[in-house]
Amino acid sequence: MARKSSVDKARDEVRDLINRMLRDNRLTLDQMRDVLEEQFPGEQVPSRTALHRYRQGFAEIMRSHREIQAASEALVAELGENFDDKSGALLAQAVTTLATRASHDALAQEETDIGDVLDLARAAKYAQETRALSLKERQAVAKEARERLLEEQKAALAAMPIKGGVTEETKQAIREALGITG
Repeated sequence: MARKSSVDKARDEVRDLINRMLRDNRLTLDQMRDVLEEQFPGEQVPSRTALHRYRQGFAEIMRSHREIQAASEALVAELGENFDDKSGALLAQAVTTLATRASHDALAQEETDIGDVLDLARAAKYAQETRALSLKERQAVAKEARERLLEEQKAALAAMPIKGGVTEETKQAIREALGITG
């Protein structure tokens, strides 16, 4: 097994800044090193080569993410659903799939240290949290849609004139049947 890179060994703050700079994709490797040296004076910053290797892995992850996102959008569009309705569930499934693939790859290597096991446990935890969040978001959207529908029905009943046999008692019966209070 190859040893960990200096980026992987770096403090979380350093790695977070590197990841942020890579996501922004505006700086050269030399400029990234300059920013790191400025932000963390006196600390050993990763070499240009280490940053390049890390950027390649980062680019591969981002490419996979974009492919999954595009596939999710295509699937949802093909199913005829509004993208916002089902995309969370599809994205949660994609995250779970990626986390599972990464854990299998890591466990297949000859040497897995306790840090790798902890990383895999965190990835599994985050994947599970993503699935739970997706369910909560879908439930919140459904609740909001139901509340909006009830408000529209309440307004329509209030605007309905009393004619053609529609009495106030009939309106009240309709309100009770629809679950409209007030």
